[in-house]
Amino acid sequence: MDTLYKILLAAHGLCGLVALVTFWMAAFAKKGAPWHLRVGKAYMIAMLGIIATAVPMVVIIGLQGKPGIATFLAYLVVITATGIWMGWRAVKRKRDQAAFRGGTYLWVAVLNLAASVVVFAVGMKMSQALLMGFSAVGMITGVQMLVRRARPMTAMRWWMKEHYAAMVGCGVATHIAFLAIGFDRIIRMVGIDPPGWYHLIAWFLPLSLSFVVMAWLNRKYMPKAAPASAMPARA
Repeated sequence: MDTLYKILLAAHGLCGLVALVTFWMAAFAKKGAPWHLRVGKAYMIAMLGIIATAVPMVVIIGLQGKPGIATFLAYLVVITATGIWMGWRAVKRKRDQAAFRGGTYLWVAVLNLAASVVVFAVGMKMSQALLMGFSAVGMITGVQMLVRRARPMTAMRWWMKEHYAAMVGCGVATHIAFLAIGFDRIIRMVGIDPPGWYHLIAWFLPLSLSFVVMAWLNRKYMPKAAPASAMPARA
């Protein structure tokens, strides 16, 4: 079991490194250009690799008698997979918002809400502020999805907002993993013991910066106003 976990961890870390590099390559590439599409696909594949290796790792950690950690990691899998799925689906369904918000969309929203409640409860039981605070991500995601399902966006480029919002969310997950796990191990290897507050910064700084990035992207790419008839009808 230990050998399997080490193999999964190594593959997980490699996928994370690729995701970190390709995220910034896609971020600086011209949106919609061939290079943006190519590195964007590479990023998505790397993120899928992260999910594929994380799921069995969660199971192993749970079997090792660490249900709290396993629950939180499973929650991270849910919110990260949601971002990957939403980013891909927005591009594939960009001509039909009703189709984008139909079918599996509702169940993904409910899953995020349920996962956030479970993690908050676990955080309360364990007196872990990190778990309680981060449970808000799934709650906000689920509520926003339900609201937009009931009241679809009217902007012509609604799909673009959904896409870059999902990618920013995935970027948050990528950078948290690097700061809280990867960089933490690097500085420990050189003999530096990070202070207790470091992990709170590692978790919440990328999340806080994501709001600034989203405000900038909305101002750059989304029109200030759009006619109510802009929502595409189902074909």
